[in-house]
Amino acid sequence: MNEIRIKIKQRHANKYKSGYPLLFKEAITNLDSLKSEGSLLYFEDEKGSFLGRGYYGRQNKGYGWVLTQKPNEKIDQMFFEKKLAKALAKRASFYEDPNTTAFRLFNGEGDGIGGLTIDYFDGYLLFNWYSEGMYTFKDTIIEAIHSVSDFKGIYEKKRFKTGGKYIDDDDFVTGERGEFPLVVKENGVNFAVYLNEGAMVGVFLDQREVRQSIRDKYANGKRVLNTFSYTGAFSVFAAIGGAEKTTSVDLANRSYEKTIEQFSMNSLDYEAHDIIVQDVFDYYNYAVKKGLSFDLVILDPPSFARSKKRTFSAEKDYKHLLKQTIDITEKGGVIVASTNAAKVPMKKFKAFIDEAFNEKGQKYSILEEHSLPSDFQVVPQFPEGSYLKVLFIRTGDLSKNR
Repeated sequence: MNEIRIKIKQRHANKYKSGYPLLFKEAITNLDSLKSEGSLLYFEDEKGSFLGRGYYGRQNKGYGWVLTQKPNEKIDQMFFEKKLAKALAKRASFYEDPNTTAFRLFNGEGDGIGGLTIDYFDGYLLFNWYSEGMYTFKDTIIEAIHSVSDFKGIYEKKRFKTGGKYIDDDDFVTGERGEFPLVVKENGVNFAVYLNEGAMVGVFLDQREVRQSIRDKYANGKRVLNTFSYTGAFSVFAAIGGAEKTTSVDLANRSYEKTIEQFSMNSLDYEAHDIIVQDVFDYYNYAVKKGLSFDLVILDPPSFARSKKRTFSAEKDYKHLLKQTIDITEKGGVIVASTNAAKVPMKKFKAFIDEAFNEKGQKYSILEEHSLPSDFQVVPQFPEGSYLKVLFIRTGDLSKNR
């Protein structure tokens, strides 16, 4: 395949020389050269100096990715085999852990191929393709994974739009079909996952260490509120950790049955807990009116969400949401504040926390700080890749010990 020469503006050249992997619009001088997604690209600065090789693939982050800075390295099956084999070797300890059978096997640009992630679910692989350009390499990459790994079967999610819509067809690719729900373990806790039901599979793997901390250190004897609860994973861990009661709140109708399922997978009495289908903002208003308060509140909203009533953006609205959370958290209680907004770095996130507590006239202390776990590899040249920020915050009375 012929490469397209892409000229990078001189003022951005050093950024790419230092290993920055994302091709962004503002850096390109000859944007009109980009015609067909999946095209191989040869990057050079305006003086003609080589910067790297990669591909054209449009996603919300940019226009493609640099895959190699070696002038003579070909982007072929051998290239993908090397990247995949290296990623698998880094996850060797996960393969050996019988208590955790779901993890991120390959993490995009963190493992050297922007636009692709692979998750492992008890022998099944889930490929996430983030652009039409990356998807053009599908056959080559599937051949490569066959060469370096044993697995039961492969499923895929196409997380890009064609014709203005996300493609929604059979997610099965190759191998043996799974029987769903597929039951996987995370630190000894069971989760039901569905690799064949649209975009969401049932659990977000990047919060594994946060869930463990809630179970092991914070839940015992506590009244726990889990907002934007999805399938109730935090609630399940809190219940196993000895929570007096958990309350799970999510606007999506599916969250009710899915949360019951996750409780049942762990032989927990879901009827002893509250599972509420409601807009979290409306529930907050209800809780204030009824004088409800909680010892532990988990606040993990999507970075952007739109309902019939309102639009939420973490960049603009997180501070206000946190102030509402403070109102229904016991003094001396704990708020687990989390965001996956890549545009909100940890420094800015901590500023949201500080402003919210100051405006409420309350003191606080940060007990724990979490980012992505080790299977979600990131590279220092691309800090945006480290999107997850989680803070465990003690509210009000700072004299209480954990």
